[in-house]
Amino acid sequence: MNEEKLVGKLVGEKKMEAMVQRLDRLTQDEARQTVAQILKVVHGLVENVKVVMGGEQIHQACRPLGVEDISL
Repeated sequence: MNEEKLVGKLVGEKKMEAMVQRLDRLTQDEARQTVAQILKVVHGLVENVKVVMGGEQIHQACRPLGVEDISL
């Protein structure tokens, strides 16, 4: 292989590596944006549930058992 072809191949490989790294960064950015959107939706749902439940933040299934909850 002559010198020009070798240099051309090396330059091509460097460009390809740079493109792969850029694609990887873009993919990571897209994943972060997707997670942020999901968290925003979940937060909105939680806020809506709080409003529907009249502001009560303890779920019925999570509260400790009281005497009135025990049936014999």
